[in-house]
Amino acid sequence: MNAHEIDYQIYGEEMQYVELELDPREAVIAEAGNFMMMDDGIKMDTIFGDGSKQNEGFLGKVLGAGKRLLTGESLFMTIFSNEIQGKKKISFASPYPGKVIPIDLTRFNGKFICQKDAFLCAAKGVSIGIEFSKKLGRGFFGGEGFIMQKVEGDGMAFVHSGGTMAKKELQSGEKLKVDTGCIIGFTQGVDYDIEFVGGIRNTLFGGEGLFFATLTGPGTVYIQSLPFSRLASRIHQAAPQGGGKDKGEGSILGGIGDVISGDNRF
Repeated sequence: MNAHEIDYQIYGEEMQYVELELDPREAVIAEAGNFMMMDDGIKMDTIFGDGSKQNEGFLGKVLGAGKRLLTGESLFMTIFSNEIQGKKKISFASPYPGKVIPIDLTRFNGKFICQKDAFLCAAKGVSIGIEFSKKLGRGFFGGEGFIMQKVEGDGMAFVHSGGTMAKKELQSGEKLKVDTGCIIGFTQGVDYDIEFVGGIRNTLFGGEGLFFATLTGPGTVYIQSLPFSRLASRIHQAAPQGGGKDKGEGSILGGIGDVISGDNRF
């Protein structure tokens, strides 16, 4: 086994975090900003790329890390290593409400494809790369563009979802239609394409966008109920606009209702 073999435990319901147990000389890699807490004795280092190919030269490491820029991620990742005797624990948290999903790459033929911002952390030795779409329609209209992330290796990786997660097992030829933003990831046997919603009324007044994703089996698909983009859009709509007054959400009386309910900001 090339990747470090780590034990883990997931805590929480809608604001989850994952706790990893590291034996001596075991390590885990993570995106910047996902760290939560760790025991004393764990060493933190910033590295180019994911550190999965230690035998590459400097130029190879720079080129590999540079590909991460295409997914909007940093050139660098953080590696956390247990440098002393005894087991040590480290935890990583989802950046917004949702679920932490463990991905055992040995069960998925060593590869899992996910949204470019879904990766949370993984055992050292797991490779974090990019997956180019070979279909023009998906590139222009798929929401995630030509590029998604791919996680490869034989260890454990962890991705996160927004809201509640649904897991679908698709049989060969079975098709699932999904909002493009609701896809967390899927196994390499799943075919991913974009389909036009169709119909003038649907296009102009449907409010669900012009395209949805079609996922065709065989393989495993993970779907999220609340993409971060949708959550951010609703927050933006509810935020005070212009003069700084809110929209009086929750009351047909608006600001007057706030006064009646005890809100004394006026």
